[in-house]
Amino acid sequence: MRKDEKEHLSKVAELGCLVCARLGHSGTPAEIHHLRAGQGWGRSSHFHAIPLCPTHHRGKTGVHGLGTKGFVRHYGFTEQDLLDDVNRLLGRE
Repeated sequence: MRKDEKEHLSKVAELGCLVCARLGHSGTPAEIHHLRAGQGWGRSSHFHAIPLCPTHHRGKTGVHGLGTKGFVRHYGFTEQDLLDDVNRLLGRE
């Protein structure tokens, strides 16, 4: 991993879980979730990553637990919406 990618992922994680933030619980510690590349199962760029707490990442109500479509139905926003939040918060728009 390149230095700029490590620095970016560190800043992303420092944002805290963006699902929790949208639900009114700011500051929840987060781990990194990479958006899928295209329609396949491959991981995308380190610059296409969002911060999610373990529950919203790997839990039953998380993106891996609900699946991409189920996640959108459950929360009303997409992973891309969260990536847009990351870019806005980090001034990368």
